[in-house]
Amino acid sequence: MEGVDASSIGIWGVPLAVLGGAIRISTPFLFVSLGECITEKSGRVNLGLEGTLVMGAMSGYGVSYLTGSAWLGVLAASAIGALLGALHGFLCGRPRVNDIAVGIALMLFGIGLAFFLGKPLIQPSAPRLPSIPFGFFSDSPQVRSALEVNVLFLVGLALAPALRWALANTRSGMVLRVVGEGAEAARAMGYDVLQVRLLATVVGGALAGIGGSFLSLFYPGSWNEGLSSGQGLMAVALVIFARWDPVRCLYASLLFGGASALGPALQSVGVTSGYYLFNAAPYALTLLIMVLSSSATEASADMPAELSVSR
Repeated sequence: MEGVDASSIGIWGVPLAVLGGAIRISTPFLFVSLGECITEKSGRVNLGLEGTLVMGAMSGYGVSYLTGSAWLGVLAASAIGALLGALHGFLCGRPRVNDIAVGIALMLFGIGLAFFLGKPLIQPSAPRLPSIPFGFFSDSPQVRSALEVNVLFLVGLALAPALRWALANTRSGMVLRVVGEGAEAARAMGYDVLQVRLLATVVGGALAGIGGSFLSLFYPGSWNEGLSSGQGLMAVALVIFARWDPVRCLYASLLFGGASALGPALQSVGVTSGYYLFNAAPYALTLLIMVLSSSATEASADMPAELSVSR
């Protein structure tokens, strides 16, 4: 899917291009951040989601190429993500094992394994995920291109409020929050803390794998070793910015997606000065969010208490 050519529709081209780019680019952020939100709600941090994202992209593309079905590729990416999440959860459940160290190790493992196994997939072309043409009402190719929305984005759009509701109103959501707020209290209530965290990490990994499949099967829509650009790591900052709220993760993902689309949108109307600076916008935004959230009392109040416990 190519970006929107904003130059042919005047001044409205830039916001239109940013809108289209935000929808496309935000989808991997959305799935990874929702997965990390679930994981962190249980009191565990998974920094290995960057590796999970890349493995999801590679495995999804490979299965799509071999089977001819992009949706089977999405399922395969989700399964690989769940497997890596289970590995992370199992290792972190061992005595005197640090979540952060395991996450970094699995991030490097996932990226390296994806690059090794994915080398034969760089040239072949795999079936891609379809899009829904919400711009059918317009005669402008640019408007139609900007409003081609992938089904996975709509799934994420529905999943965010569904997760918020589930966390607040279901027994499973209550157990997850209890474990994240106080492991000892959860044990006293009869809950298996390690099992809850393992399941949360598995679900988080599965969602990150789906986010990876979007990268290779829709936008940009190919497999290469520079596909992710650190989106899995940025999603951790995004969850903090969203204060561990799934719906706010949706808003923050769109914000990150819009920031990433700003540079190409300006370039399409002839603004080339400082192009690389605009391309750095999402990384600068990540840094700003980390600085602001480090002293934000409201964010600290929303943080699951177990995340502040050294393990």
